Amino acid sequence: MPFIGNKPTALPLSSNDLEDNIISTAKIQDNAVTPAKYIEPVPFRNIIINGDMSIAQRGTSVTGITGSGYYTVDRFKNSIGTAGTWTNSQSTDVPTGQGFAKSMKMDCTTADASLGSGDNIYIRQLIEGQNLQYLKKGTANVESLTTSFWVKSNKTGTYIIELFDRDNTRHINKSYTIDSANTWEKKTITFDGDTTGTLNNDNGSSLEFHMWLGAGSTFTSGTLQTSWGTQNNANRAVGQVNLADSTANEFYITGVQLEAGTSASDFEFLPYDVNLGRCQRYYYLHVSGNNQDVGLGGYYLSSHMFLNITLPTTMRTAPSVVYVSGTDYYKISRNGATDNFNDISGGGSASLNEISLYNNSQVSGTGGHAGYIRTNNASSSIALNSEL
Repeated sequence: MPFIGNKPTALPLSSNDLEDNIISTAKIQDNAVTPAKYIEPVPFRNIIINGDMSIAQRGTSVTGITGSGYYTVDRFKNSIGTAGTWTNSQSTDVPTGQGFAKSMKMDCTTADASLGSGDNIYIRQLIEGQNLQYLKKGTANVESLTTSFWVKSNKTGTYIIELFDRDNTRHINKSYTIDSANTWEKKTITFDGDTTGTLNNDNGSSLEFHMWLGAGSTFTSGTLQTSWGTQNNANRAVGQVNLADSTANEFYITGVQLEAGTSASDFEFLPYDVNLGRCQRYYYLHVSGNNQDVGLGGYYLSSHMFLNITLPTTMRTAPSVVYVSGTDYYKISRNGATDNFNDISGGGSASLNEISLYNNSQVSGTGGHAGYIRTNNASSSIALNSEL
């Protein structure tokens, strides 16, 4: 429709109006505008999985730990070499007002005040090489890496963060200080990029993130390796305090982030289901507890029961079965009857997306009959493992 009447004209702005609307440094608070505020954050920028410690499929507390393994919080592995006894737990002690609900806690329950030369304790996460190709490691265009995290301990002093390139046996190590006892503190550390040694483009462990808690002289007798170089044990944890020296010692960690670049962005919170799915690529808890559905199966022979489980996500490798066994821990219901059995094993058809389970020594039924398989004890559990 054509415009009828006189077209409106813009009102002229006075010099005062212009002065009021001009954006000037005087109107912007110093440091108020930062790159993080005007650049859209890159999704999945955090290389660390489950850095907010929200997923703990294996359980929330394990006591009496003296060796290495995955115990509670997903993707974080305890590495312990003759350095006291520990309780590892998922805790609700978190920094106030930062959006975190969980942390991981290490609690020393048997002290080792005088570590042997080869003794060590650290927390680590192992990272697939195919997830790291954008870092361009081993080229002239390599990215620097920055880690940020929240930490709390009664044991103040120097702690070490290490990046270890497993593919090329290279490392870089930086220190940070816990300044105030029993106080949540945020730490940020930047590591230069490494122009030597490309990372394998596969599903193996290429880069490891290590948080040291204690180390013997084998790892502390040199000079801290603050630039990339060939791994030398003597240079890995120089200056590291011994968190194992008292049963009063505790260590909490949350908000662990590792990202490309020379500055730390705000922690990248993911939806719970997304975070869980990323963890299930490495470990999937299928059932736990009494009277839980395992799946639909059947009798291949009268003494051979089987079932297939379709996995919720593509696992890193064909998984192994982790199950708890005991008298009548499982049952198959079919044809108006229940057949109890003690354990379950993996079959020959494991893939990245499906696995076959069976029992061929403790059941008795009719070949060809189908049945519904459930757990039969509060301690029953079945999980699939493809951890690095």
